[in-house]
This record gives sequence, structure tokens and C-alpha cells, in this order.
Amino acid sequence: MSTRPSVQELKEGLTGGDRGSLSRAITLAESRRADDQEHAQELIADLLPETGKALRIGITGVPGAGKSTAIEALGLWLIERGHKVAVLVIDPTSSRTGGSILGDKTRMHQLSSQENAYIRPSPSGGVLGGVARKTREAMLLCEAAGFDVIIVESVGVGQSEAELAEMVDCLILLLVPGAGDELQGIKRGIMELADMIVVNKADGDRVPMAKRARGDYRHALRMLPPSTPGWETPVQIASATEGTGLAEIWESVEAHRALLEESGLLEKRRRHQTEKWLDSMIEEAVLAAVHSRPGVDEAITRARADVDAEKVTVPQATRKVIEAAGLSTEES
Repeated sequence: MSTRPSVQELKEGLTGGDRGSLSRAITLAESRRADDQEHAQELIADLLPETGKALRIGITGVPGAGKSTAIEALGLWLIERGHKVAVLVIDPTSSRTGGSILGDKTRMHQLSSQENAYIRPSPSGGVLGGVARKTREAMLLCEAAGFDVIIVESVGVGQSEAELAEMVDCLILLLVPGAGDELQGIKRGIMELADMIVVNKADGDRVPMAKRARGDYRHALRMLPPSTPGWETPVQIASATEGTGLAEIWESVEAHRALLEESGLLEKRRRHQTEKWLDSMIEEAVLAAVHSRPGVDEAITRARADVDAEKVTVPQATRKVIEAAGLSTEES
């Protein structure tokens, strides 16, 4: 029977460039078992001095924007220039079966075969926003393994852009030309969060449409506050299939990173992100602790029935659940 590698063995393998150790470490971090979590957090704590140096990029976009193709093209372009690229793809989890597709290595077969690339699909687990529960830990582990560019792709549903913006240095919004009204369906909040907008699939007869879309987005951005103080959000056109526009995208990413570093905003942004992570973990832990108390789940079931039957108001039903958990509802 094989034994689980120790924290020290995982650390040595991971920092030594062993992909198997990196994969096992991420699997450990994703586990919900208490003993696995204990080992995972011990490992991550030991590795923290080796983290924080990578450039963290988030990529989101409308369905059909070609996110996977764009990530593969950019990843291959970066590797040719000496970078080590890790891609964390948040895969949608089925609300019915709980299963996920996890097919991104197939979709990025060229990138996945590269020695200096690592692709890790992770199920979102139904988490609001489509951002995997342990994406932040996976990012830290990839950084400790020596990857200097971390790309996170969201499933692009609902609040995913806001969730993703809370864990990356640069958020890229990927759009396509010729999709009717170019501004229709693009929420103001998403535009404000984006550090860069890229109109993909600008090839063949779609180039004129892509240029018109670029003009429309540039005009719209003038009426919105910048994502970063002192930063003018660029709008670029590119073709992932033809490999055009990649140099310009990376030039903007590096310019944005330079601004963050020179202004001290990078440290401030990452500190804010860590605080938000802490807040969300505390809320999750408190909620789990409440549900684990005897009688709470039954109280919730009764509360729902009473509300449906219009016997009590929602605040009254909530008070009953809180009391069942042994907590006070009095305001201090």
C-alpha cells in the first residue's frame, strides 16, 4: 500500500519542479477532509516565502469569445520568451449531477504538452461566481513551483468577474466583434473591473467589425472610472487563432504591472485581496459551524415551512433558527 508523501517530501518535489508533486499538493488543498486540510495548510505555510513573485492574470469574457484558444496562444507565446506559465481553469460544475467537464487539457493540447506549462482544471463546485473554492491556494502552490505567470480563467457567469478581480493583478475581459450591439449585455460593473479589454477573433472579414467594436468600447470607457488609479484601460484587437495582437496584449499587461509596482498599489491590492480572502473564509467557517450544531438543520426546515405557510415573517423565522443555534439575536 502506497503511503501519502509527507509535507517535506511534497515541498521538496514541488520546489524541485516535479509536476506530480504540484498536482498532489493542489489535490490535497482541494480536499475537504480535515486531515488533508491540516497537511495542505502546513505545506502552504512553509512555502509562503517562495510565493508572491508571479504575475497573476485573470481572463474572463462572454460565451464564445475564445477564452481557451486565447489562453493557449498567449501561453505558447510567453513560453517562447522564457516564461513558465500555469493555467488554472475554473470548470463549471453541473447543478444536477455535481460533475464537471474538466476538458481544458484537451482544448489546450499544444500548451499542455509544453515542459514549461502547467494546466490545472478545477471544478467550481457551485461556488457563487464560478471561482473554485481553492483557487487561491492553487495559485500559491504554482508560484512556489517556479511559475512566473499564473493565468486564471473563470467560467464567466454572474459574479465571476468580481470574484476573479479579487485574486489577480490584471483582469482581461475578452469580447468578440459582430455580436449585434457591441455594448448590449456588457454590464457597467464588468467594464469598470477590467484592466484591459481585448476584442478577439479579429481575423478575415471580421477585422473591420473588430475595429468598430474597439472604438465603441473606448468611447464607453471614457464615461467610467478606471480600474486602477492613473491607468487608462486599453482596448485592443487580436486573433488567437492567427496569433496576432499577443505582443500588444503582453505589453499592456507589463505596463499595468509596472504602474502597480511603482505606485505601491500592487502591495496594497494584494493585501486587500488577502483580507477579503480571510473574511470569506471566516464567514464560510462560521456558517459551517452553525450548520453543524444539533437541531439547526431541522430548525431551518421548519422555518421554511412556516414562511411558506405564511405563519411567520422571514425575520421571525430567521430569529428562530438563530436561537436554535444557541446564538443571540440582540444587537450590541
